[in-house]
Amino acid sequence: MSSIRDAISEFGELERTAKRDQWVNQIHPLVMLFLTVLFIGITVSFPKYDLIGLLAMGLYPLAMFILADLSFGRCLKRLRLVLPLILFIGLFNPLFDRIPVEIGPLHINTGCISMCTLVVKGFYTVLASYLLVATTPIEDLCRCLRQIHVPEILVTQMLLTYRYISVLLLEVHRTTQAYSLRAPGQKGVRFKAWGSLAGGLLLRSVDRAQVVYESMLLRGFDGTFRFGRTERIQVRDIVFCLFWTTVFVLMRRFPVLILIGSLFV
Repeated sequence: MSSIRDAISEFGELERTAKRDQWVNQIHPLVMLFLTVLFIGITVSFPKYDLIGLLAMGLYPLAMFILADLSFGRCLKRLRLVLPLILFIGLFNPLFDRIPVEIGPLHINTGCISMCTLVVKGFYTVLASYLLVATTPIEDLCRCLRQIHVPEILVTQMLLTYRYISVLLLEVHRTTQAYSLRAPGQKGVRFKAWGSLAGGLLLRSVDRAQVVYESMLLRGFDGTFRFGRTERIQVRDIVFCLFWTTVFVLMRRFPVLILIGSLFV
């Protein structure tokens, strides 16, 4: 039961984090979206054995965590359900890719390298997505999606889904709390009650969604969200975008970590 309360609290805290008055939070959302997509695209384009070159791409998440004053430990806590899935994706690579290689005194197969590369790619991708959500409010993100002519129905669906997550979590919390009050001392929900609880939750969610929709209609909603005045891209946004774009291209084109290491050897 406490996990649901924690999820509601973390969801609200993530929204408040995105609306903070930090320097990174004031970067134009279109720039942040472009850099996130570019970072993910370049990250996944690395060859499956280029682990050293891929590690250099970690400069962007590291710098963003510092500039946005975000807690890396809290990020890992929020992504605790996704990280095991990332590890599972490349778990079988060493079984199918068994070409032996020597890295100094170590004798491993290429499957271990490709597994590590795949895990790092997934980890960087999740971090980039988290940084985008933690530094850009959902309204600003949807507004910039409309600027690049993403279909309105998709933007509306994404915004309503994001907004309804907190409502759904609250309904789940009320349902489980009512069940715990009727079954004191019992840990969790019995298997026999799963069907009735899920059905009741579905009916309550539909009713709540209807109330929310009627409230939106009373406030003049006609199927189109008005996100307000569109902010213009400033000089700092252009400089920020050009800087990181140049860094990404250089990291993809040259082995940065090997070049830096050669300066000290």
